[in-house]
Amino acid sequence: MKPAPKIFCSDKSLNLHGLFVLAVIFLISACATPPKQSGVTTTGSAHPKVAKRDSAGAEIEKRLRGEYRHWNGTRHRLGGTGSRGIDCSGFVKAVYKDVFNIDLPRTTRAQVGQGQPVPFGKLRAGDLVFFKPPSYPRHVGIYLGRSEFVHASKNKGVTLSKIDRYYWGKYYWTARRILPASDHH
Repeated sequence: MKPAPKIFCSDKSLNLHGLFVLAVIFLISACATPPKQSGVTTTGSAHPKVAKRDSAGAEIEKRLRGEYRHWNGTRHRLGGTGSRGIDCSGFVKAVYKDVFNIDLPRTTRAQVGQGQPVPFGKLRAGDLVFFKPPSYPRHVGIYLGRSEFVHASKNKGVTLSKIDRYYWGKYYWTARRILPASDHH
């Protein structure tokens, strides 16, 4: 076995080399460290609307979930408008009246013409979500957040569902924002 070759260098060149390596490490770590985000906290925020919007959306979702607990399990009945049976558009109309004191039209066909269109990626709690499932021409529910919505299902009555790729995501049609901007800002 041969001995490892000896490398000779002066102390001065070793120190310069070490300083160069440290400088490169410092520059790389400085570039790789993400800048601190501001405007996300609720106190001392540079952008108070961001935090306020998040809390308003959370409050709307909380109110809708509370209303859902009131209706949970109510059976589906085509044309129904009350606790003895309700259809999807009747449910949306009742919830909007009870929670937001907003009168919506009675039918899904008329409800889809209300408010402003919203892209799927911009949905917020309280937005109406519309579907075209194979079992009936139109269906409506109220978006809660995290792909979840509440609606009056033909099979389950008033229930929570996910807009996922297995069923509701396939039949998603459009969404409308009914709530005024002041409810989210």
